[in-house]
Amino acid sequence: MFKIQTLNKISAVGLDNFPRDSYEVASELGNPDAILVRSADMHEMVLSANTKAVARAGAGTNNIPCKELAEKGVVVFNTPGANANAVKELVILAILLSSRPVINANKWVNTELKGKGDEIATLAEKGKSKFVGPELKGKTLGVIGLGAIGAQVANTAIALGMNVIGYDPFLSVKAALSLDHNVKIVETLDGIYTKADYITIHVPQTDETKGMINASSLKIMKDGVRIINLARGGLVNNADLLAAVNSGKVAAHVTDFADESFLNNDKIVCLPHLGASTPEAEENCAVMAVKELRDFLETGIIVNSVNFPRVTSESAIPAGGTRLCIPHKNVPGMIAKFTTILGDAKLNVAGIVDQSRGDIAYAMIDVDGKVGDDTLKALGDCEAVISVRPIYA
Repeated sequence: MFKIQTLNKISAVGLDNFPRDSYEVASELGNPDAILVRSADMHEMVLSANTKAVARAGAGTNNIPCKELAEKGVVVFNTPGANANAVKELVILAILLSSRPVINANKWVNTELKGKGDEIATLAEKGKSKFVGPELKGKTLGVIGLGAIGAQVANTAIALGMNVIGYDPFLSVKAALSLDHNVKIVETLDGIYTKADYITIHVPQTDETKGMINASSLKIMKDGVRIINLARGGLVNNADLLAAVNSGKVAAHVTDFADESFLNNDKIVCLPHLGASTPEAEENCAVMAVKELRDFLETGIIVNSVNFPRVTSESAIPAGGTRLCIPHKNVPGMIAKFTTILGDAKLNVAGIVDQSRGDIAYAMIDVDGKVGDDTLKALGDCEAVISVRPIYA
């Protein structure tokens, strides 16, 4: 029986994919095998030694101490692409909101025209000139990051008649093939900053990307640029952006990350982190996260981890055999140590997969027959081994 702890409200559609005869799922559980989380902050959380994995029902993992968990052998999963359509739709809305000041227009109607009765239509015609905004057609959209979300945004913008330029130094073959052929790829961020009328950001927050929208990058942008950030708040230096808005350099900013300095500014629209807030996205993320946890707990395979390498196998665990899942430090000679210990125990190795990611590696070894406690201990005692988990067929 696997025990799964939920730290947030997780879609029932996803949780229903846990077989209840072999999984216990609850928000209050001791010694869980795995944790399902959305936005809860785990940085100060003390995990049980029994916890083997954390699955984030969403793409971002800033709320999870991924590096520290990797060092403890805890695999962290996310769900890339599961909420892409929801975020894409909100980005398109944000681009429109940055052009047409409909929120301010609505506020004006509700306050200035209240109680005016038969005069409303006439007053509305007189006042509407204060809320003029440009059309998207023919304007240039710069998309920074062409992953699952960025690619969909780029394609939709093309359909809206925009010229689209994109930047992504890590553009995957899959993403490239999904792009409309009219999307122009540029080689540098400056190619976006100097040419785009609108800029939308779709990259993770790292040491390299934190504060990428700052005084220096804003300086070379076109006057009147409109900036959309529904990715991560830390990608933008708020003080620099606010100064650019107040000077007129930036015509409008739409962000999913509210900040005190941004509030009640007519040129800034703050949303309460709505990117993936659709029932469809929540269900998709939960279903994917549950599948990732089940695959890992039941078979040892790792797909969509942010702190461990991808490790899969086309082979099933040998009948009557054992699959050994061994996270370890990425140092030379580990596989030789493992096979020597198994050979000394007169156990035949049916298959080995070992992959690394930075300082962390993960070995998945299929063995004919059951691996006993003494052999498991010998494997665990190897220097650089983090843990050993047997899965018996």
